[in-house]
Amino acid sequence: MQLFYAPELQGDHYTLSEQESKHCLKVLRMHTGDQVMLTDGIGGMYTGQLANEDHRRCEVKIIRHEKDFGKRNFYLHVAIAPTKNINRFEWFLEKTTEIGIDEITPLICMRSERRAVKTERLEKVIIAAMKQSIKAYHPILNGQMDFKTYVSAKREGEKYIAYVEEGDHPPLQTLCKPGQHTTILIGPEGDFSPEEVRMATENGYSTASLGKSRLRTETAGIVACHTLALINEGKKR
Repeated sequence: MQLFYAPELQGDHYTLSEQESKHCLKVLRMHTGDQVMLTDGIGGMYTGQLANEDHRRCEVKIIRHEKDFGKRNFYLHVAIAPTKNINRFEWFLEKTTEIGIDEITPLICMRSERRAVKTERLEKVIIAAMKQSIKAYHPILNGQMDFKTYVSAKREGEKYIAYVEEGDHPPLQTLCKPGQHTTILIGPEGDFSPEEVRMATENGYSTASLGKSRLRTETAGIVACHTLALINEGKKR
């Protein structure tokens, strides 16, 4: 069933935007009485029924509502250096949204190749991934932040910095515990500088490995996200 993102949804009726109305009626060829799903992005999943076929303001009557749809037992915040090729960063956002992530912060590091990101396009990527993977929670996308400011801020839960240089580091999967609030730092293609690693560890971050292979930034972010998902899936079983 088609999922629509409806962050302003309240009450028992919702009006699709002109773009969504056209998509629903012209592309999907839906008609009055057909059912759709809507999410408010904060855990609410709604089943609705098309009330008309207005291509500009298609009305949906809400017939069922489920709270905390797909709510997970953990919270994951990934702070990651934006890639030089923005398409790779968008790919990271798309895949981690599909897997399940709660918060993302673009992290500007000493060796960052990209030092500015525009969030408008990135938000669209996240919403499209939410709809495709039937997610009821919209991941928080923060504005970019420089490394020192980010690691100096007080944060709850477990904190890790994924690092590949200077010796062996414990695998992330052996460090993380299920059911926790977890923050993971992912560096740029040139990795974090030794000074940044020192700064992070002084602020309570533990170094962690994502495996023996040298991963691209966006791949490392996805591996970290999937690792946490598997750890927490194991707890459920």
